[in-house]
Amino acid sequence: MNVPVTTTWSRRQLLRAGTISLALAAFGRARRVLADDAKPAAGALTPEQLKQLAEAKYVYIQSTRKDGTPSKPAEIWFAVMDGALWVGSSPDSWRAKRIRWGRPQANIAIGKPGGPSFRATGSFVKDAALATKFCDALAVKYPDGWPRWEKSFRDGLVDGKRVLIRYAPVAG
Repeated sequence: MNVPVTTTWSRRQLLRAGTISLALAAFGRARRVLADDAKPAAGALTPEQLKQLAEAKYVYIQSTRKDGTPSKPAEIWFAVMDGALWVGSSPDSWRAKRIRWGRPQANIAIGKPGGPSFRATGSFVKDAALATKFCDALAVKYPDGWPRWEKSFRDGLVDGKRVLIRYAPVAG
């Protein structure tokens, strides 16, 4: 005679099973995100975007939150070098944290929040020559404000109080 077996789970067992399920789901999502990030950013700034960036004082970066939604736009100084957009940021900024956490995708609005925008993938660059080139580009783009911030940028990029981030445009 077959007697149905019923299993009673304790709260601890239910919590453990739920935690394991969540961890497996997060692991699967992390693998997909990492696989997407392994693809090279095969985009380029258009001539129109380059013109808009040359005329703009700021860009507004929306990094990607854990749930995939864009963050609030953050205004920041920038330079355009080698076909990409570059910024210097605190390593504790949300944009830097999200790159470190494997979420480098961002939406970058030119000139104002809600302005013309493009998708980009951010990455940290640790190269003294590029950091110097970046600071020199900021000095040209922001001649009025640069003297006040020059020491903070140059020293910060050397001592780690700032990180250099390259945002490469993504096709599409």
